[in-house]
Amino acid sequence: MNPTTVLLIFCGYVALLLVVAYLTSRQATDGSDAHFFVANKKAPWYAVAFGMLGASLSGVTFISVPGWVESQGFTYMQMVLGYLVGYGFIMAVLLPLYYRLGLTSIYGYFEGRFGPQAYRTGAAFFILSRTIGAAFRLFLVAMVLKLFILEPMGWSGAAAVGSGTLDWGYAAAVLIILGVIWAYTRQGGLGTIVWTDTLQTAAMLIAVVYSAYAITHAMDWTFSDAVDHIRSSPMGRWWVWDDWKAPNHFAKHFIAGAFVATAMTGMDQDMMQKNLACKDLKEARWNMGSFSVVLVVVNVLFLGLGVLLYTWTQAQGMDIERADSLYPTVALSGELGWGLGFVFLIGLLASAFSSADSAMTALTTSICVDVLGTERRPADQAKATRKRVHAGVAAALFVVIMVFSTVQDSSVVSAIFTAANYTYGPLLGLFSFGLVTRRKPADRWIPWVAVASPVLCYVLEAGLKQAYGFSFGFALLPVNGLLTFVGLSVLTKST
Repeated sequence: MNPTTVLLIFCGYVALLLVVAYLTSRQATDGSDAHFFVANKKAPWYAVAFGMLGASLSGVTFISVPGWVESQGFTYMQMVLGYLVGYGFIMAVLLPLYYRLGLTSIYGYFEGRFGPQAYRTGAAFFILSRTIGAAFRLFLVAMVLKLFILEPMGWSGAAAVGSGTLDWGYAAAVLIILGVIWAYTRQGGLGTIVWTDTLQTAAMLIAVVYSAYAITHAMDWTFSDAVDHIRSSPMGRWWVWDDWKAPNHFAKHFIAGAFVATAMTGMDQDMMQKNLACKDLKEARWNMGSFSVVLVVVNVLFLGLGVLLYTWTQAQGMDIERADSLYPTVALSGELGWGLGFVFLIGLLASAFSSADSAMTALTTSICVDVLGTERRPADQAKATRKRVHAGVAAALFVVIMVFSTVQDSSVVSAIFTAANYTYGPLLGLFSFGLVTRRKPADRWIPWVAVASPVLCYVLEAGLKQAYGFSFGFALLPVNGLLTFVGLSVLTKST
């Protein structure tokens, strides 16, 4: 694609987002926090469910998962199936709890159950977790924009900054993405995101379906031929039963999936804020139920696309240096027509925006409600504070992403879940202890337990891997939660 076409696609997509933002933000003419935080609790459950797909998939699934299939096959589905257990727990236990307490931030539960130190600890771990997750996701998408769009257009280069260098082309890509997200979420917040994420989820799914069609058509296959090829391919392997030491063994993946879904969805303000935007518990459950089923199907679709992409590159003799560059390389090569490049660019933009807009809103909500207590301030003062925090979150994400751009060298999917194993574990332990027991440990010691658990997890994982070649893999998250739970239990007995 020529630079003018790329620029027109970007501008057209951004204009569409801004139009949607304008129309939805009119429902909050006073810029109220209720509209920004929970969409006035009037969001339709079906729109929330569809939009949550985009936030869950983001640039990670859109780009990394198809490339991951060469080394991991379909084994990722073992974890996705485990998600269903976690989503069932969210529908049965967590959603009723949040609605009964009437929470805006779910970490308000900790204040009533344990005390203010636990409340701030939970919010702090969420802020850290979501900042890392959003930064990793935007890191990947901005990198693709730079390599495949900005550099060919001549909009990239390096400049000396102190003792190092700054890739101003990459920085420009990140700034543009964050600037657009800030612009369309600053007024409407979640009330806008419910609808923009619906649009962006549709864009991603259209892109992957069209991509699969383009490859199938180019290979002169029918739909049945493509399905048979995926099933018979060595990359189509779902289950790992034989090597219990392997990080992707079925038991580890399935159990990890259940806990990952519970912690990273049910105990995550970003994802739960969307559920709390539904008008009542019944609609929130409809949202989670439909979302969980469709998510399984969509992940199968992305992995199947990965098999087709690798099949095409092998047939064409294309050399793919990085798994994350598989999809963009094929889509933007031009060999499968301009239509594939067009839908890929739209899908890429959608994945970038959907991965960060709700994160930016959720981080703003948590900082305002949990840290600054704006719900107890006069409306005008709370609104002004919220706007400053919103801009500050965008600036913080930019700084973190630029730091990652200098040190990140592993698979983005693996990196996100590795970070989550450590930062979401204490949240899992705190919620579990509060729900399972009636005991109340000394509030002042809870932050120490929450920090000690991830440190012990890191030492345990490193020691077992060195001594026995054993890795918990993604199952490290429930281990982390268990350590937090045990620490709280010991703390209760000693006080």
